[in-house]
Amino acid sequence: MPSSNRVRASGALLVAVPLLAVLTVMVLAPSTLSPADPRDCDLGASLEPPSWAHPLGLDVFGCDLAAKAVHGARTSLLAAAAVIVLAGLLAVVLGTVAGYAGGVVDGVVSRATDVWSGIPLVLGGVVLLSATDRRGPVQLVAVLTAFSWPPMLRVVRAATRQVVALDHVTAARALGAGPVRLLTRHVVPHAVRPLVVFASAYAGVLVSAEAVLTFAGVGLQRPTESWGILLQQGGEASSRAPHTLIAPSLVLVVAVTAFVLLGEGLRRRPTHR
Repeated sequence: MPSSNRVRASGALLVAVPLLAVLTVMVLAPSTLSPADPRDCDLGASLEPPSWAHPLGLDVFGCDLAAKAVHGARTSLLAAAAVIVLAGLLAVVLGTVAGYAGGVVDGVVSRATDVWSGIPLVLGGVVLLSATDRRGPVQLVAVLTAFSWPPMLRVVRAATRQVVALDHVTAARALGAGPVRLLTRHVVPHAVRPLVVFASAYAGVLVSAEAVLTFAGVGLQRPTESWGILLQQGGEASSRAPHTLIAPSLVLVVAVTAFVLLGEGLRRRPTHR
């Protein structure tokens, strides 16, 4: 079984790592993948189908869809990364405190997490973003963070409770180590590992959430470029030019697949204690 898990982990990472490398280049140096300028549009060529010159075709404004997909990755991926960092930090703080303290503190944090997690991510996003006049990346990140910390907190809390029960932590406590030293030296480093695995796959959920919210008209607004904006524009013109919706959908599927495979590979990867 360990050998099987190792093979599956290697296979998943073998696919995920190159895809993530491409996504990273999209964020850091999009021009290397698409020399075309996404703002160089020709209304006379509106909705032109895919060709050698434009592999994904042109959108309703005559802009190169491949260029817009590459340059739009920065907003979508950085928004997901920001949510992971912010929600992860909140989860680490509350999860380790709840798991370590136990008792009333754990009960209060756990019940609050259960109540808040009852609100679906997309539904909560629709409600909060609909109530704001301006919907830029900052607002989107804030809303997604507000509904992303509960599952992360559960992961950290469960890992913390497991680590606290280990013999070396018990021995350190018996030798007089204080709560701060126990948390920073023993608990947090071990509790963060499963969070990294979870967050790797959860990033795909966040990328999809941005696309869904924007496609529904309550997410990012133009002139911001993102995959959700491309899907929204493609949906408006899909009856006349299906490629405008298919192209960004394929890019989104590839990105989500990369994150899911990364999480699967890290989860199955054997850990050495």
